[in-house]
Amino acid sequence: MMNFSQGDIIKISNLKDAMLVVSKNEFIKKTGVFHVCPLLEDYAEGPLHIKVRGVKDTSGTAICEQLKLIDPSARSCQRIDRVPYHMIMNVSDAIQGIFEYD
Repeated sequence: MMNFSQGDIIKISNLKDAMLVVSKNEFIKKTGVFHVCPLLEDYAEGPLHIKVRGVKDTSGTAICEQLKLIDPSARSCQRIDRVPYHMIMNVSDAIQGIFEYD
């Protein structure tokens, strides 16, 4: 099984869109699963829609309110790219904002 890390852009079999791994690395190591946000092309940027570009030029808008939990042992996943640290920080900040107290 491939090891995945926060900031990886992955392709999951039978899904059209790429996904961005957003879980902390410690969570992934302890549980073996991870959270992802879909990366959509040609989607308007906004508070929960963060533009990202991988080091190999994979790009899209992370749709932060559509978090999904993925078990890579049950789904065929392949790493296709990786985003720089500052981009995953922006996405993580947006996700955290969903769960903050009013």
